[in-house]
Amino acid sequence: MEARGTAEAQLDQARAGVSERAWDRAYETFAAIDLGALDADDLDRFAKAAFWTGRSDRSIALREAAYARSLDGDDPTRAALCALTLRREHLANLQDAVAAGWLQRAEQLLEGRPESFTDTSAADGYLAIAHADAARARGDFARALAMVDRALGIADGSGDRDLRAWATMRRGQFMADEGRLTEGTRLMEQVAAAAAAGELGGYTTGAVFANAMGLCRDLADVRRGIEWSDTANRWLERQRIRGFPGILRINRAELLRMLGDLEAAEREAVQACEELDGFSVVHAGLARHELGEIRLRLGDLDGAETAFARAQELGEDPNPGLALLRLARGDGAGALVAIGRGLEGAAFDPFACARLLAARAEIAGAASDAEQATEARDRLGELGERIPSAGVRAAAAWAGGVAALLRDDADAASARLREARDGWIAASAPYETAKVEVALAEASLLRGDRDGAETHLRTARDTFERIGAALEAERAADRIGRLPGEGSTSRIVRTFVFTDIVDSTSLLSVIGDEAWDDLRRWHDETLRAAFATYGGEEIDHAGDGFFVAFPDTASALGSAIEIQRGLLEHRRAHGFAPQVRIGVHATDATHDGADYTGIGVHTAARISALAGPGEIVASAATLEDVPGVRPTEIRTAELKGIAGPVEVAVVAWREEGST
Repeated sequence: MEARGTAEAQLDQARAGVSERAWDRAYETFAAIDLGALDADDLDRFAKAAFWTGRSDRSIALREAAYARSLDGDDPTRAALCALTLRREHLANLQDAVAAGWLQRAEQLLEGRPESFTDTSAADGYLAIAHADAARARGDFARALAMVDRALGIADGSGDRDLRAWATMRRGQFMADEGRLTEGTRLMEQVAAAAAAGELGGYTTGAVFANAMGLCRDLADVRRGIEWSDTANRWLERQRIRGFPGILRINRAELLRMLGDLEAAEREAVQACEELDGFSVVHAGLARHELGEIRLRLGDLDGAETAFARAQELGEDPNPGLALLRLARGDGAGALVAIGRGLEGAAFDPFACARLLAARAEIAGAASDAEQATEARDRLGELGERIPSAGVRAAAAWAGGVAALLRDDADAASARLREARDGWIAASAPYETAKVEVALAEASLLRGDRDGAETHLRTARDTFERIGAALEAERAADRIGRLPGEGSTSRIVRTFVFTDIVDSTSLLSVIGDEAWDDLRRWHDETLRAAFATYGGEEIDHAGDGFFVAFPDTASALGSAIEIQRGLLEHRRAHGFAPQVRIGVHATDATHDGADYTGIGVHTAARISALAGPGEIVASAATLEDVPGVRPTEIRTAELKGIAGPVEVAVVAWREEGST
């Protein structure tokens, strides 16, 4: 009798610990009791204590025991709730197949239930939420909203406040995805207010705060997001839980990064990484991703690379940061591969797509790829029409400005870039604002406005310095130093050569990052040797391509032919060498001592794009009166962004009798 009384007293203490949210005490007390003495309700309480003390694996095992005990007790509704909770916990640990199995068990247990809301249970409502999430993930928003409406009806019938909160929150998110921002925001704020008032359970409250901050990020309403973050912090101070605070730190770090408070953002992200290890694989990956994004802005490229690599190991695609990191390291091909992969994964998330497309425009601008910049501009324009978010529209204006710069349309570029700058200023996003200032400087130079360019660059540099974006500040300062002085620019005739590896993105996908890095180094050394032999001046090297100026056409063609012959010989001797395309064009251009600009330079770049694998293509006029050069396949070509047709020819470079 005494032992039985002791066991009952322990149970009372454990249950009291759960009621008081004294999770450590509750867990330790439950752990001292034989599991056989616990009914399904107590196993559920024990599982909650394990979850809130950061014991994810133990929580899952206890939920499984509660599921079995519910079945033994002929309580299919409780068993279904256990199955749905187990689905959620397995999804958090990237165990998708196991999660799918638990969803099927819940469906089987609730199969054949009445359609009437008054005759259904909260379990039916949470099942409807699971079906809504699955529909949204495949882009079926009509089905997603229908399932949410069903969950709302069940919540009204069951009186379950948490279920109503989940359904209302999901409805707000799905409406925002469809562009109904006012309705979506109103619903999200309604449920967030209920969470702040303490009306909801712990897990629901944390999820609501996280999603409220996420929506503010998507809408570029950063200040409002910080208000919800502060509210969430006050709630956390009253809790004694582990794991979940790390999830909310990710959201806060994102918002602080957007505000330009990079040091505070890094502290939050580092702490989130520490708190989430062993709690949730999904969220641990998200934390590493965010840490990488912050360190990229701080100019810590090695730190960003380490964080992104760990995020990938945890199943998270760390884009657009990974793509922009590769661009910062001069790997344009790798940047394009990464951003393409990110866009595939975010197909049905309009806000994630907008962030990725903005990065794609930046990468395309650096690579002078007008086609990709234009595609990013068009897709962002469509998103901006459907989703009238300040962030999406600022990103669309940014992409439009980049595309206009590549067309040498200074007026259109300035107009779109100013629109982007105003949008980011309104959103309190200084990093994005400063990036636009750098692009506005390029538009000013296109118009010959050197003083205007310097003003934009100094503004950008000062902003980057203020927020701690050291690498970007250094680049802006370097660009100021390379601005032409008064009267220092001149028009000069040169023969320009553009090269790049054909299908480099496909090649990278096949051989992998490490082999690609080795190949690119060999390629760069080989081409630079040929440029030096013929007196070429390397102007730019973006990813796997070169922009080189030669004093005359004979030198330019001699270098191009030596490159192609050298690659062919290496292919014969070693079995492989990358296929390189080369474009050649003689023209006058503006020279400021460090760079060449003007429509002739863009013409040379467009001519290069016409070349196929192993080809040298030149403007026909460039080949006139050049001894020893055999032009073939002379044809008229329309070049993107260039007025009027241009005659081009393929240069025969193979030696007589070779194949």
